[in-house]
Amino acid sequence: MAMPEIGAAAPAFCASNQDGVEVDLAGLRGKWVVLYFYPKDLTPGCTTEACDFRDRFERLTKAGAVVLGVSKDSAKSHHNFREKKSLPFDLLVDSDGAICQNYGIWRLKKFMGREFLGIVRSTFLIGPDGRVRKVWSPVSVKGHVDEVLGAISE
Repeated sequence: MAMPEIGAAAPAFCASNQDGVEVDLAGLRGKWVVLYFYPKDLTPGCTTEACDFRDRFERLTKAGAVVLGVSKDSAKSHHNFREKKSLPFDLLVDSDGAICQNYGIWRLKKFMGREFLGIVRSTFLIGPDGRVRKVWSPVSVKGHVDEVLGAISE
């Protein structure tokens, strides 16, 4: 599936977080939603990105944003990642890849001469109206959270 266009309605989802609690995008209307997709819990780039969101979490919430991380890892893996890195936001379980498919970030990747399907590190900024306002894909981790903050305050 293709990535949602800027201005399009964000694809709906309802997924369990690290504690088995359901998070429904429809229930977040009226808030900015920073929906970021990452390949794997507790790997170097993903940890750096998560910690950058953690370190700017207060500024993001003051700007009216909710941060949600998504990967195909299990609830147990997400729970451990949150605990080890003191992440103050939910990590959503997408074990069947449905959310990744709906957001168009499950794609062919190349690494060390191999080709495989995987999550392309991406962030979607969803406005309070439920529409996609900005897309970063693929994400370059360094300075990314500052770009997201800048886009919310535009």
